[in-house]
Amino acid sequence: MEFNLIITGVGGQGGLTLSRIVGNAAMHEGYNVRIGETLGMSQRYGSVLSYLRFGEEVYSPLIGEGEADLMLAFEPAEALRNARFLSKKSVAIVNAYPIHTATTLVGKERYPELEEIKKAIGKICPVHMANFQEEADKINPRTLGVLMLGYAFGKGLIPLKKESIYEGIKGTLPGKLWETNFRAFERGTELARE
Repeated sequence: MEFNLIITGVGGQGGLTLSRIVGNAAMHEGYNVRIGETLGMSQRYGSVLSYLRFGEEVYSPLIGEGEADLMLAFEPAEALRNARFLSKKSVAIVNAYPIHTATTLVGKERYPELEEIKKAIGKICPVHMANFQEEADKINPRTLGVLMLGYAFGKGLIPLKKESIYEGIKGTLPGKLWETNFRAFERGTELARE
């Protein structure tokens, strides 16, 4: 077994935290885990990309083009920017909540329509797109990643046990944030069944 996960978004959305949660959950099940990160200006809404690989024998954190099993994209344009990691065997879960950069706000670049992004990614692999941020905001805006993880889990796309994911949350976040994140995870799994 080998699982390749791409987490992409912009700085401040919690992508790096989520990669640690999933990594800790996978280690709890005895898998080898490798995490790699590519940071743009992470504090200033720059691109953030996490590679997470786990399995019986995993030696390098890097995921080749077309090698991702799953992409969790916190921001739609970032999903498009990293579509090279996707192939027919992949699934993309995309948060339909655009975060405009300075260049799109001043009109130097055009931000693609959400439908265009969905169609482009849909040509490569199945894509689930929803405004997950709106759902996370009802619990706590900072639970976006865990909510999307719950959605992926609910769709049967994460080869880990729920208990392990809870252990991953406990091993990554301070105790006062556990309950909130458990709620977000449960909400994500509910959304997957709706």
